[in-house]
Amino acid sequence: MANKLEITLTRSLIGRTKDQRDTVQALGLKKVQQTVVKEDNPAIRGMVNKVSHLVSVKEQ
Repeated sequence: MANKLEITLTRSLIGRTKDQRDTVQALGLKKVQQTVVKEDNPAIRGMVNKVSHLVSVKEQ
């Protein structure tokens, strides 16, 4: 596994459920096409898996 994940919000949160919006916010994403770099751990992987249809992920 890589040490870091580059997570980009690729789709809008309009019409998404509250738990999906909260998960994206917990990842630190606010706007479409915004990218954050997070440590690669099971908690972050679980959040990314929950909103995988809204984000794209690159391993660094």
